[in-house]
Amino acid sequence: MSVNELLKNLERIREEAKPLVESRWREFEKLRREGSEEDLFSELCFCILTANWSAQGGIKTQKIIGNGFVYMSKEELVAKLREVGHRYPEARAEYIVSNRWLFGKLKELIQQEDPREYIVKNVKGLGWKESSHFLRNVAYTNYAILDKHVLRVMNKHSLIEEIPKGWTKKRYLDYEERLRKVAEMFGEHLGKFDLYLWYMIKKTVDK
Repeated sequence: MSVNELLKNLERIREEAKPLVESRWREFEKLRREGSEEDLFSELCFCILTANWSAQGGIKTQKIIGNGFVYMSKEELVAKLREVGHRYPEARAEYIVSNRWLFGKLKELIQQEDPREYIVKNVKGLGWKESSHFLRNVAYTNYAILDKHVLRVMNKHSLIEEIPKGWTKKRYLDYEERLRKVAEMFGEHLGKFDLYLWYMIKKTVDK
């Protein structure tokens, strides 16, 4: 299938998805503008949790734990993550506790023009995809979240030759640029384009 076919499919759901996309984007902008350090750290942890799991699971866990991401002991976090059925409770709790040095620095970090590589290099549990996810969720417009669902769509419509098993910086930026061109053809920035893709795939707009 071709890129034109993908664009036709997206056009079919555009009007249906648009109110949900715009509403979600306003939430992202509000989080960037008004979010406390606790709110921002909670969103960072949400992105750690959803890796190799699910957005719905991450949303549910975020509601249950709330500001506990900042204050709970590792053991308490492990117990909560087990309760909600996370696949990797010990590893994710370890990442969350290890990243608490960021608390108090996130508002400043998200004012930078391009903080993604810093996050990839310095924050445990956030690779290229997860760092892009966090920054998109605080209303950065120019990053693609290349998760398995998006990659399958790209592969199906001949945008990429294969679905990678891991990421190098070069490959991530290459695939991201390919998707950016399609987003521009659709008339949206990458941040919103991802939400339209999700609606096309899942009939929902998660975050």
